[in-house]
Amino acid sequence: MKLNDHVQNLGIRVAAIQVLAFILLAILGARLYYLQIVKGDYYSEKAENQRVRLIPIPAPRGVIFDRNGKILVDSRPIYNVVLSNEPIKRINVDDRVGDYARGLNLDQQFVVERLALLKKQNEFEAMVLKENATMQDIVWVESHTQEYPELRVELQPQRFYPLGTVLAHVLGYVGEISPKQLDDPDSKEKGLRPGDIVGKGGLEQYYDEYLRGKPGYRKVIVDSRGRVQSEIEVVQPQPGQDMVTTIDLDLQMTAEKELAESSTKRGTIISMDPNNGEILAMASAPSFDPNVFVNGRSTPEGRKQIAKYYTDPERPLLNRAIQGRFHPGSTWKIPESVAALRQGLISVGHSNIVCGGGIQVGNRFTRDTSGNHGTPDLPAAITHSCDGYYYRLALKMGLEGLKKMVETFEYDKTSGIDLPNEKISQTPKSFEKYVRKRDGGKWNDIETVFAAIGQVTVNVTPISMIRAVSSVGERGKLYVPHLLKEFKPVSAVGDEGDPSFVPPRPGFAYDAQPPKIIEMTDAQYDYVLKGMWGVVNNGGTAGGIKMPNLEIAGKTGTAQNSEIGSGGAKDHAWFVSFAPAYKPEISVIALIENSGFGAANAAPAVKAVYEEYLAEKNPQPPAAQQVAKTDAETR
Repeated sequence: MKLNDHVQNLGIRVAAIQVLAFILLAILGARLYYLQIVKGDYYSEKAENQRVRLIPIPAPRGVIFDRNGKILVDSRPIYNVVLSNEPIKRINVDDRVGDYARGLNLDQQFVVERLALLKKQNEFEAMVLKENATMQDIVWVESHTQEYPELRVELQPQRFYPLGTVLAHVLGYVGEISPKQLDDPDSKEKGLRPGDIVGKGGLEQYYDEYLRGKPGYRKVIVDSRGRVQSEIEVVQPQPGQDMVTTIDLDLQMTAEKELAESSTKRGTIISMDPNNGEILAMASAPSFDPNVFVNGRSTPEGRKQIAKYYTDPERPLLNRAIQGRFHPGSTWKIPESVAALRQGLISVGHSNIVCGGGIQVGNRFTRDTSGNHGTPDLPAAITHSCDGYYYRLALKMGLEGLKKMVETFEYDKTSGIDLPNEKISQTPKSFEKYVRKRDGGKWNDIETVFAAIGQVTVNVTPISMIRAVSSVGERGKLYVPHLLKEFKPVSAVGDEGDPSFVPPRPGFAYDAQPPKIIEMTDAQYDYVLKGMWGVVNNGGTAGGIKMPNLEIAGKTGTAQNSEIGSGGAKDHAWFVSFAPAYKPEISVIALIENSGFGAANAAPAVKAVYEEYLAEKNPQPPAAQQVAKTDAETR
């Protein structure tokens, strides 16, 4: 009986095992069906992705030229140490921070920041750990490939600024896109990723979309440690578009030299074509070297220099031409003269106003710093910079007249120049609310008197001042200043219809807008021009820069920065001008900070720019130069 029971139980057990095996095989079969049939494409692609990598090939940015074809900014090939993301997923990278820093001479904090940023990227992404690797860096990476398979050396383009500090504020610099920029919907729309290089200031930032190219890639096969085994395909990058600017490098170098040799070495010089708004030169001092921001971020020395730029009280990162706001002093009298004529407060036949050596307002006497000029007419008041005349003229205009003037010359707006972060001038229009709140709802006459000569409630940007005064030479045409002349076209990459095809990028010129017209009669313009011509050519305040072969129309300005007799900071020196006086081809403005009188400090700097302009326009033949040299030697 027991044997039969055992046999019967064995059959049941075998049947149970068979059922269980069938169920398990069915589950396994269903799972295999799901993996291989239902999800087959997904896992096939994933396996292929683990074997095949797309290594980006950075695109070189477009070259930037001056108007005559001289290179201002270029890109050069350098070796970079690149860190891959995939291999470091399986290790504790904190243990390697010190090794990377010592082996590649990097700042440890920088390495920590790079690793933290890389961890946020997709699994197969890579990031530059060190730019411009030295031969020592390359040897170190190649000799440690077994220990650090995540590191490799690649040849990539790097932005290079051959002029150093020259034109730095205009050109700007490039750097890695910031987390804040990445969060911008516009950046996401453009497909920008962590580690991408973008413009960080100046033209590099303003025209980044055109200067930045489209990267290519290498399709390669890698082993289990992420090391490249073979190359399948190469898609070349499309470079950025080359940019031709309106800058004349020779004029720019002259402006830079004048600022470097000025008494305080702080200020700005701008030159513009008053016929169309093209900027010929824009120098701001002190300046900075944009190359430091490109290749100094990873080294302790570079990071120290960058930090110094930000903390320097001389503010080398400030573009004084478009971001500096200064009391304009007597240069403010030119738009004021135009406004008074337009508002009918004076006329070509009746413009005489008493000077009085100053003016009494309440219990305060505000003097004319250049003496008593009798009862001059408008041209004489401009030529000799009569403060007393403009004190009384501004009182005729009143606050509302001053505000109309501000609106006429668009001091209440940016100039529209194609540079980022331009500031708006501060004027009685913008200060009115503050003054009324401070003075019990009133705008006192003394505020108008101070504003008459560009003080207290008047702080303008040099770009807004040269724009306004240049419009006088052009009989009311207020152009938008600009730096772009044209972008060159770029050819397509690949064949149309291919998945990797990149279409061509067409070239284009600056889209100039019609100038704003400030309505005045020819007689009124000639009246103002007569005074400006006299400043240089008829015994005026800038007679010292009179040139025999070029008639300059201009206006000096000396802007007070501290109480008279206090021994505080010296005045700002201004000179704004255009030439030839009655048919302008070029306008120039100079502001030298805390240097004293405009005639003594700013006007000579402007004259040097005009001399360079004439030398370019009428180059002396070599034979004539040799004769001149021989004559000089015999004397």
